[in-house]
Amino acid sequence: MKKILVIEDDSLMRHNLITALRNAQFVIASAADGLHGLEMARNATPDLILCDISMPGLDGYAVLRELRADPKTRAIPFIFLTGKTDGADFRAGMNLGADDYLTKPVTTQDLLAAIQPIINAFNDNQ
Repeated sequence: MKKILVIEDDSLMRHNLITALRNAQFVIASAADGLHGLEMARNATPDLILCDISMPGLDGYAVLRELRADPKTRAIPFIFLTGKTDGADFRAGMNLGADDYLTKPVTTQDLLAAIQPIINAFNDNQ
């Protein structure tokens, strides 16, 4: 089973994401902030990271910058899931190397439709 790391500071949103992804047969690890999420990504090497942008301490942009700078985590697929809907935010996230950028609220169907092809492509390249 594929492992997804969810980095989300909102506890209710994190819980809902974890539930939806477990129901879709993914193994889930989660972190409530960017710093812990970065540590977990480096130690557990998930198949995909789903990350909020606006978090206290280390925001999602900084998490992605750190991951892309590290040869061990550089290739892990990364999707932003955020309330930031401005085009400039989207471009900033994609320019940092995100594989996708989803805005909240997102349906489970749309979330899975974004995740599945990215995970499949990543595993095909392994």
